[in-house]
Amino acid sequence: MGGAVKLALPGARVRPTAPRLTFSPHHAPRMPRVSGVVRPPVPESPARPGPLPEGVRDVLPEEWGRREHLRSQLGGLLRSWGYQGVELPALEYADAAHPLGDRAFKLIDSGGQVLALRSEFTTALGRLVGSHFVAGPFPLRLQYGGRLWLRSQTSELGRLREFAQVGAELIGVTGARADAELLALAAAALGAVGVPAQLEVGFPGFVDAVLGDAGLPAEARGVLHGAIDRKSGADLDLLAREVGLGSRATRTLHALTELYGGREVLREAVALAGGERSQRAVEHLHAVDALAREAGLDLLYDLGVSRRYDYYTGLTFRAYVDGLNQPLLGGGRYALAGGLPGAGFAIGLERLTRVAPPGIPPESGTVLALDFAAAAAARAAGLRAELAWTTDQAELARYAAARGLRRWVEGAELRDVTPPSSAAFPEVGA
Repeated sequence: MGGAVKLALPGARVRPTAPRLTFSPHHAPRMPRVSGVVRPPVPESPARPGPLPEGVRDVLPEEWGRREHLRSQLGGLLRSWGYQGVELPALEYADAAHPLGDRAFKLIDSGGQVLALRSEFTTALGRLVGSHFVAGPFPLRLQYGGRLWLRSQTSELGRLREFAQVGAELIGVTGARADAELLALAAAALGAVGVPAQLEVGFPGFVDAVLGDAGLPAEARGVLHGAIDRKSGADLDLLAREVGLGSRATRTLHALTELYGGREVLREAVALAGGERSQRAVEHLHAVDALAREAGLDLLYDLGVSRRYDYYTGLTFRAYVDGLNQPLLGGGRYALAGGLPGAGFAIGLERLTRVAPPGIPPESGTVLALDFAAAAAARAAGLRAELAWTTDQAELARYAAARGLRRWVEGAELRDVTPPSSAAFPEVGA
């Protein structure tokens, strides 16, 4: 059987395939004998499909394979850190107090209840903890994953209205060690899938405390937070005049927007921390930074971050990678219903799939199996096997060329695919 390679059993190596081989007449699948050349039927043109709604898209096999491999790798890494998996329902009761309630898809069920599609995970996880883990034990380490839906997206989140995330939450404890654990875990999760990222840490409460130290009432602080977060000097000057700030307080606002860099930023922040609340924030960040260095992390700080200052109760963080102008990961510290402390992060799978290195998942090799026994032998040898649906060798060769399959298996023999141009087409009387 010239050129055939015996398929290795599990644990054995598959020898390199021989140069281009053809099936001998004894081994070639039988084909019908008809007058002229055998040609495949031309399929009728299918009806043109309708368009998809804005903000959703199809996921094709190559991307699906990469994304599911990444999801599996992330889940395994989180489990190794003690984070147990939970699954949360996609349908929730609509709630005006939900942080994304005004942007959630809503529907009415047969009983007249207004429901919403899940728009973020933290609120749903808080409900789960309040229902099933009232007494702990704390700290509670949980991981989750799944799809989210929003009627509209901000430029910060991208334009998809349906997207997937994987995340982790550390519930029931607070302090520098808990925050440092999440930062180290976030870096380890991205490192496990070969994505080097830079973590940037903020503390929205520090900004609010500094504004309070400057004598600004809560209403005026709320107006200024957005401009500080955007780092818009012109807006800050305009708003400072509108709320009646003097030149010294205005300089403080501009100084907040410039607090970006390495741990030296923490030293600069000390000069702005005039009150007890802002001083505690800087002390906390110093403690977190020391623990992060023990974990091998080199953090960047953006202490002008002021978004959602009324939601986050402590530090926030994001991960950025080269080639992506949006954060790959985001998280922070918050309080669940009843005041239970929590902190966590979520990774956007669509974005992660875009920046993951080539070769994910590792290619194990796909072959075309001509019968069930061949398919079983190939899979036992660690290969992926597609089962032939016909005995027409020419049709199989055309399919293999279109799919990029170089080998096929018959019995326990691995052979190179016969190129379609070399396949024999029998004729009547030949």
